Amino acid sequence: MYSLLPHPDSTGDAVRSIQVEVDRPGPRQLTLRYLVRGTTAAIAMPRPRPPERRDGLWEETCFEAFLANAPGYLEFNFSPSTEWAAWRFDSHRSGMRAAAINPPHIETLIGVDRFEMRVALAMPVLGPMGLSAIIVAKDGSKSWWALAHPPGEPDFHHDACFALELPPAPGA
Repeated sequence: MYSLLPHPDSTGDAVRSIQVEVDRPGPRQLTLRYLVRGTTAAIAMPRPRPPERRDGLWEETCFEAFLANAPGYLEFNFSPSTEWAAWRFDSHRSGMRAAAINPPHIETLIGVDRFEMRVALAMPVLGPMGLSAIIVAKDGSKSWWALAHPPGEPDFHHDACFALELPPAPGA
């Protein structure tokens, strides 16, 4: 389990902690389990929708993964609604375009004091990885969580956020 850290500019107290479990069951498989602990009733959760690609998910409560994929990197957005987005970048916030991927499988489980999201991707992991979350509370407060944060405003695209090096997948 990897612990995400809140950015210093985060506001609100709906979330106490966020942890992410990462598993690579095979060379082209990646599973993520985001575990949020706090007062789930205080979090603004997007309503369930069909599991389709949608832009702007980061404006709501959203979970993200960034994968180095030379040249550039990939950004994935996963919503509790089961909607998702995938983007390819040439370099830091440059050359953004939709990434052609197999749709992820997203499952959510909401309890009184915890929220869990499981994501399964058919995707090879070729380099460092970043994990992050944006939590929007019902009172309008917002918090940004990541494995590491660069100085300044929240920026999950920054090299400092690609803080996770995974070992090779079984069978790779």
